[in-house]
Amino acid sequence: MKNLFVALLLVLPLLSGCTKKENEIVIGEYDSLTGSDATFGLSTNKGVRLALDEINAAGGVKGKKISLVTLDDQGKNEEAASATTRLITQNNVVAILGGVASGRSKAAAPIAQSHGVPFVSPASTNPDVTKAGDYVFRVCFIDPFQGLVMAKFASENLKVKKAAILRDVKNDYSVGLADVFSAEFKKRGGEIVADLSYQAGDIDFKAQLTQIRSKNPDAIYIPGYYTEVGLIAQQARQLGLKVPLMGGDGWDSDKLYEIGKDAINGNYYSNHYTTESTDPAVTEFIKKFKAKYSETPDALAALGYDAAKILVAAIERAPDLSGKAIRDELAKTKDFPGVTGKISLNENRDAVKSAVVIQVDGNNRKFITTITP
Repeated sequence: MKNLFVALLLVLPLLSGCTKKENEIVIGEYDSLTGSDATFGLSTNKGVRLALDEINAAGGVKGKKISLVTLDDQGKNEEAASATTRLITQNNVVAILGGVASGRSKAAAPIAQSHGVPFVSPASTNPDVTKAGDYVFRVCFIDPFQGLVMAKFASENLKVKKAAILRDVKNDYSVGLADVFSAEFKKRGGEIVADLSYQAGDIDFKAQLTQIRSKNPDAIYIPGYYTEVGLIAQQARQLGLKVPLMGGDGWDSDKLYEIGKDAINGNYYSNHYTTESTDPAVTEFIKKFKAKYSETPDALAALGYDAAKILVAAIERAPDLSGKAIRDELAKTKDFPGVTGKISLNENRDAVKSAVVIQVDGNNRKFITTITP
């Protein structure tokens, strides 16, 4: 079924590009539908499609239906850039919903900026993403806040005095989070006893973990993606490292437990929302998502949903469909009632919102606490 789903997504751009009608507004999206972190892209795309299905069922925007053209970036920066160019020059989209990974958004956003096409990332948290220009926005919090959240949680909730860091040195997201966590943890009187690195695709982390073990940390911060984090957790436990592991929203995937198994249980990461929320907007979103896809939406799905809703709300308010008109309305977004929280965009076009800390419990994501800006 997953292969069929991906195949259909890859065909849809061709169909949409050939059948564009005057009564349609075309939005572009690129995401990692294949590749090592494909769960991110597939989840985001499902959230986007659910939002647009709801909007179209309610009559669309300005009397027109929203048509979505989705391209696969294959988990590669250069493909994200190429997809963005194609969406703008071939599919004539009025705006783009960018992907998840910060590195890919940093490659794609400047292209949208140069063409004057609004670009909204659901989940790229690296601070530099929106520095590409005034047409670039995001609906997620940024790494400085996410790093602060876990430094505060480590210090105040877990009472950690000595922490080690294991970062993906080739990943902008991971490096940014690690830097902020280190600085914030030290400000709170903590000590970083080891700061080591790996690269995406590595499968053996025993050398780094052995070094970390020799420093006797109270916790280890691993702000990477689930693909490596699950393996790191297993190898840490095999080496007798029983201290808490902590991370960021890159952990948020059902694959995390599939890879890490019981070794990942009980560990913590910062995230954008919790499925345990009793907010009616969240419970209704989860209900609709389960009905459509037969699965529980993760944070990437929720962010994709919010990004699509915020973009379409701006298109609805805009006096016309020009990039500038849509951009101007996006910049005015304030207190938008998203499923990932109340979202306001600041002067840097970054979302100001709360974060939650989640504890892994099998395939469940146990809510621990909320930390506000």
